[in-house]
Amino acid sequence: MIKPAVFLDRDGVINENRSDYVKGWEEFVFLPGVFEPLRLLAQNHQAIVVVSNQSAVGRGLVSRETVVAIHRRMQAEIQRRGGRVDAIYYCPHHPDAGCDCRKPRPGLLLRAARELSIDLSRSYLIGDAVSDIEAALAVGCTPIFVLTGRGQEQQPAVPFHALPGSARLRNRHHGRLLSTGGRPVRGAHVRRV
Repeated sequence: MIKPAVFLDRDGVINENRSDYVKGWEEFVFLPGVFEPLRLLAQNHQAIVVVSNQSAVGRGLVSRETVVAIHRRMQAEIQRRGGRVDAIYYCPHHPDAGCDCRKPRPGLLLRAARELSIDLSRSYLIGDAVSDIEAALAVGCTPIFVLTGRGQEQQPAVPFHALPGSARLRNRHHGRLLSTGGRPVRGAHVRRV
């Protein structure tokens, strides 16, 4: 059965974005307030999939095994707090590698759609960077821009949408969302319906 999904970027959406990269679990810090929206997302029937650029692997700063271990612990903690992440796809390549999986290229989303039977046209991608928005638009997903992570510094340059009420997500932490064109959306703290 083909289903919609909510795709989540990792750094800056789930955990704090570090300029020196997350290289171990001890450096992984969940964003304040992130568990409530993850718990609310888990109550819906769509797939919840993390899609993340992890160039620290390609830069030789962390091993693939360490990234997988971080993701396992992240999933376990999210589940312990009432949320869920159904799958995680990440790009381990250096930004100059020319791969098709590093966002804004759509490789991660296309692979997830193929492997998990996801209808991209009915899916959302929540991200804090221009590359997240561009990846979503490249495959027909609805992009949702959050002002955490790199969101504050990149917000004027990208088109993005407010999270629709049908997503049943109350989002105190991620703050005000903006509509296409950068105009504030009233009530876009996204109230639970």
